[in-house]
Amino acid sequence: MKITVVGAGAVGATCADNIARKELAEELVLVDIKEGFAEGKAMDMMQTAALLGFDTKIVGSTNDYTKTAGTDVAVITSGIPRKPGMTREELIGINAGIVKGVTENILKYSPNAIIVVISNPMDTMTYLALKSSGLPKNRIIGMGGILDSARFKYYLSQELKCSSNDLHGVVVGGHGDTTMIPLTRLAHLNGLPVSNLLEADALKKIAADTMVGGATLTGLLGTSAWYAPGAAGAALVESIVRDEKKLFPCCVSLEGEYGQSDICMGVPVVIGKNGWEKIVDYKLNEEEQAAFNKSADSVRAMNNVLVEMKLV
Repeated sequence: MKITVVGAGAVGATCADNIARKELAEELVLVDIKEGFAEGKAMDMMQTAALLGFDTKIVGSTNDYTKTAGTDVAVITSGIPRKPGMTREELIGINAGIVKGVTENILKYSPNAIIVVISNPMDTMTYLALKSSGLPKNRIIGMGGILDSARFKYYLSQELKCSSNDLHGVVVGGHGDTTMIPLTRLAHLNGLPVSNLLEADALKKIAADTMVGGATLTGLLGTSAWYAPGAAGAALVESIVRDEKKLFPCCVSLEGEYGQSDICMGVPVVIGKNGWEKIVDYKLNEEEQAAFNKSADSVRAMNNVLVEMKLV
């Protein structure tokens, strides 16, 4: 098994570190455009092998995709964060060029790879990877909902003063502050609905905190988070590599499911060795479906920027 992570920044390196520690691959390739950066990160991680007890071989590469040949799963984290004064169109334009180029380079040497997208804006970048690659839809997966759901469970656990591992909570919709939908109605503590334990106002606050979870961390850190996004990416890769059939909320291509088509959005999917294998219908109520439709409108507006730029 061979895994490639493109982008050796904080998220990419954290994702790679988790993959190595779990020994999900015999070989892990870390790629970055900055000279020597991926090589340095790979060497640093390899020097932890004797301390952590893993045997995964980690290779760094400065934009040399020949080293990625034979990759089974490729994780794309590359791109830039939105900067002050930068328009949405500028951000999409820059990151779209990066993600499209990375996807093409990966598939040039690994035509059978499954592509995991973490780069932002994630729903639009997943849609771009799908449309520009021509791959079967099951081999393109956006990670966002896994991270959003982990944050949802964190906020629930803080309010309930319980282990987040005993909680089940799912976030669907777009991966954005105004587009994600924490499904508070379906959240439960080992089978007990959290609505039996918390007042409606508390649940609304938890949902609101979840939606701005990324922005909250950016405000505290002065930059985007990396531990949870990296771990979320690795969890997705693990379910693919080990054919775990885990049910994760992921950004995938919809063709009528949840009332939407020609769009990539977060919905519950089964993840296994072939990528995403099936979409599970959570039977949204009227209010939840309306929120999902509104989220789709926002995601589609961002996707239209790709169309205007003739990138899809």
